[in-house]
Amino acid sequence: MIYRIALAGLGNVGASVLAILHREEQSLRKRYGVQFLVTGVAELGGGALDPNGLDLGLLLDTLQAKRPVADLPTIGRPGMMAIDLLEHAKPDMLLEATPVNLEHGQPGLGLVQAALQRGIHSILANKGPAALAFRELASMSDWGAGWGADFNPHFIPVTGIKPAPKLRFNACVAGALPTTTIGSRDLAGCRVQRMEAVFNGTTQYILRAMEDGHSYAEALADAQRRGIAETDPSLDVDGWDAAAKLVIAANAVLGQPTQLSDVEVHGIRTLSNETVQQALADGQRIVLVCLAELSDDRYQLSVKPTPLPLDHPLCRITPDEMAVVYYTQDVERLSIASSEPGPEPAAAAMIRDMLDIIRSDFERNA
Repeated sequence: MIYRIALAGLGNVGASVLAILHREEQSLRKRYGVQFLVTGVAELGGGALDPNGLDLGLLLDTLQAKRPVADLPTIGRPGMMAIDLLEHAKPDMLLEATPVNLEHGQPGLGLVQAALQRGIHSILANKGPAALAFRELASMSDWGAGWGADFNPHFIPVTGIKPAPKLRFNACVAGALPTTTIGSRDLAGCRVQRMEAVFNGTTQYILRAMEDGHSYAEALADAQRRGIAETDPSLDVDGWDAAAKLVIAANAVLGQPTQLSDVEVHGIRTLSNETVQQALADGQRIVLVCLAELSDDRYQLSVKPTPLPLDHPLCRITPDEMAVVYYTQDVERLSIASSEPGPEPAAAAMIRDMLDIIRSDFERNA
């Protein structure tokens, strides 16, 4: 079975997706009977197209050399925009890995809307569209097509209806950590009473460095030198990156219509070294906790530095790990952690979503 792929965004995650597809091409064919043809890619300033499938090795060499793919002979398309992929690459799946924008979600939001309108399966690494317009995108996809304002992520569609394009976004919520898969599928039938998570790797690294005696400024500078923190770390250290992930989880897992404005957000920028050290002396560890807690049939949502006992699952993870803990009446507590040392785990999550779509297509057609 052949699936045509369009990739928007050739940053670290997008390049890692190409690397995995290139490395695992034969394995994917053998294990899943599928061939992924990347027929179009786009980045700022242009892209590349080949209806027979782009040479992934050539693309990776070009990116490694920090050259624009638009300059490649024959296949390069200077000035091509990501939206043009939908027409010219003729994809079955769109992989959306453009930079995050939590103010208006563009250009990713418009691209995903257009793809779903065309019936193209969409897989997101860019959390902006899902954080800002989850219900709209869900209503256009298999998450809630046809229910509009009555969107219910746990509703099981009736068979015989023309299938809606599929929307997947596991990579948006802490990379390889299967937050939404566990919450919506493995805990199906359970009522989540409380969810706690570490959804931001930058703050996790900084807080652990502060435990070792470094000031916030020193820890941040070290994280930036290592490529863990952005040059402008505001989204991370002020809590908004984590809040966006919590919004997606609240919508997709908890079934509560949620926007960023519904989350109480406090970052770590003003946290003192003394506060972090005192928590350790008291047998606790300060963690930037994403919390959803059920109260009067509605989840209260927050992101804030929180002292937790050292035996708590979120305190036992390493500086490069993220984790989520679900509490339900029946399962009691379920926790999982994943290492997120670079862009590869998020890329792997996108591949996982691609295969999930293929499985569901196969099951529907069986």
